[in-house]
Amino acid sequence: MTAELVRGQNHPLPRTRLEVRVSAGKPIVAGATLSDDQGAVRGIDWVAHPGTPVLPGLEVSRQAAADHRLAFDLDALPQGVDRVTVLLALPQGTGGPARFGVLAAPFVAVTGLDGSEVASYTITGLDSESAVIALELYRRQDAWKVRAVGQGYAGGLAALLADQGLTEAAHLADSIHEAVVQGLARSVAPPPPRVPEADRTRQAAAPGATQGPLGPEPPRQEPTVAPQQASPYDAGAPDAGASLASGGPIDYTHPGRRSAAPPPTAAPAPPGAPVQPVAGDATGWSMEERLYNQVWGMFEDLARTVAAYRSAVDFADSRREQELDKILSDPRSRIGGQGDAARAAAEAKHDQLVNQARAALDRDLTQLIAEAEVVEPALPPAIARWDNPVWHSYRVPMEIPMAVRLGDLHLPESESLRVPMLVRLPLERGLWIDSGRSAVTGALVDADESRRLALDTAVAHAARLLAVYPPGEFSVHVIDASGSGAPALAPLVQSGVLAAAPAVGAAGVADALTRLTRRVDLVQMAVRAGAPDSLPPDLDTAEHLLIVNDFPHGFDDRAVTQLRYLADEGPAVGVHLMMVADREDAAAYGPLLDPLWRSLLRLTPVPDDHLADPWVGHAWTYEPPRVPPGSQVLQQVLTQVGQARHSWNR
Repeated sequence: MTAELVRGQNHPLPRTRLEVRVSAGKPIVAGATLSDDQGAVRGIDWVAHPGTPVLPGLEVSRQAAADHRLAFDLDALPQGVDRVTVLLALPQGTGGPARFGVLAAPFVAVTGLDGSEVASYTITGLDSESAVIALELYRRQDAWKVRAVGQGYAGGLAALLADQGLTEAAHLADSIHEAVVQGLARSVAPPPPRVPEADRTRQAAAPGATQGPLGPEPPRQEPTVAPQQASPYDAGAPDAGASLASGGPIDYTHPGRRSAAPPPTAAPAPPGAPVQPVAGDATGWSMEERLYNQVWGMFEDLARTVAAYRSAVDFADSRREQELDKILSDPRSRIGGQGDAARAAAEAKHDQLVNQARAALDRDLTQLIAEAEVVEPALPPAIARWDNPVWHSYRVPMEIPMAVRLGDLHLPESESLRVPMLVRLPLERGLWIDSGRSAVTGALVDADESRRLALDTAVAHAARLLAVYPPGEFSVHVIDASGSGAPALAPLVQSGVLAAAPAVGAAGVADALTRLTRRVDLVQMAVRAGAPDSLPPDLDTAEHLLIVNDFPHGFDDRAVTQLRYLADEGPAVGVHLMMVADREDAAAYGPLLDPLWRSLLRLTPVPDDHLADPWVGHAWTYEPPRVPPGSQVLQQVLTQVGQARHSWNR
């Protein structure tokens, strides 16, 4: 039973190997201090922070992030330590919020290694504070307890550390913030929750392949890695406490996933030189999760550096306008050359500010491009481009990945940098592949060509989804009422990956929609009744994707209502829509279809700047996934998926 603590309340800890999870909504710094039974911190070597993340018995995040996992083995703490203080702080110099009062209340939870919560605490009442002591883990009569503290400091991290008795508090706080600014602790998106091992499906490796954290790998192609140290997360690890006591890094390998390589680290860079990028240097339990978080960190970094550049240019423009207005309003500037000199000075200052901003942007883009060049080749198939060599060694996976790639994103200032657009699995909303002429603005194509491009894009998306799911875990259905999409759908049909032949005609449309709506109804009733065992034995429990081509041609009012129902209720029970449609063609339905369109994620068959991020509101240019011209990779992948599906069904 989880204890929900309030400020000052304590709760016993049933184990000594655990983790503290932090969720703040915005990137923050997490750290911890060690102290004796009097609360005295003996020096900076008893402080864990992004610059020094590992101490005997504990490890904190190396990054400023919205979510953190701090690992603890209380039995392996140094001699004389009776208290561990978990602290949170807002990073300075990154353009983020300056006080906790403008953020959602931070949430901290103490959990076991299996993810089960022991105690949780929501830190409320913060306002001007930029640092806070969240929790204390303390020893009482040879037993450990956790106390909710919530003590904030308007003076920031320096004031918090000084209150811990550290004479070097100001210097240490500056070094922590500098680590964040220098990119040694780059912000990343929140890590996803860990799935309990019991819920993982099909963990066994396929015959002739070695099952790693990213799925089956070809024989004899595993990278050679250094021996791993024992981890507090590995319940069966021998001498785990000895490893921690020696000050070695904590191994974040998920229990049972001992084939995972330890997180890579970059070689120390010379003073003043940029940090050398390394694939997988973000937080995570596996290389797949670390790469996922690293990609989102790159996305966030690009959004921020471009926002800073645009803000600086806007400031330079505004300052120039103000100075020119001042010159024009002064009669003395109209005499002689004073006005011309003043205008030239204003223009020179403007150019100087813009050039400085551009230099900073170019520096950041150079670093991000270097990181992308390292990360892209290391991506697993689910989030790799179709031209990535990883597809040449593709094997049907035995585990569902955490995310899938739907294309690439870039900004006008970063034409040479593409950031993968990743979406978590299972899908939380359907997709609308826009086949309208507006989706290919500037392209000299007719309506038929526009629809063909859209359906080709839909097939590429469906092929990737089929390729990244284990056999029997994902089914694709197609409605092609008029039969016009047969050429584009040929790869799916010929490889045998479809659950059934594409539905054509009014009868086929009605039958396909009725079967899927019935499945949604049955699963919903079973879930609400708490009786999943009551489902019919012949019900396919896999995830389902319905591709609807050339909507609304061939659809009556009842079919439209069923599509709306599937879009609204389907994702929660594993039924997803992929509409290939031109919204203008459905204008006759009026506002009836507006909820349907709003519930779907709009994607285009050609680059288009219709996506906006929730942080700074940039208009991102989306590029759909492209199979290299003349490449047979999609057909080869679908052939393997079809063979695996056939073997699984036998």
